[in-house]
Amino acid sequence: MAFAETFKALSDPVRRKIMELLKKETLSAGEIGSHFDMTGATISYHLSILKKAELITETRQKNYIYYSLNTSVVEEVMLWLSTLKGDN
Repeated sequence: MAFAETFKALSDPVRRKIMELLKKETLSAGEIGSHFDMTGATISYHLSILKKAELITETRQKNYIYYSLNTSVVEEVMLWLSTLKGDN
């Protein structure tokens, strides 16, 4: 995991909101877009950044792509952050 890409992805409030939505359920790009007042191209851009950081995964089903939160990367970030707090 590249922390630079991860933190870049997490730095944007729209991308954090997308992750919150995906925490609850798997959604298509259109379903994600319905929660925002922005173009489909802008949503695709944000999804691309999240995918590049491996914070979300995509699954193709017929004519749709569904997105899910990749909890393993989220857990890795949380683990690393907890080491900064450390009791050592």
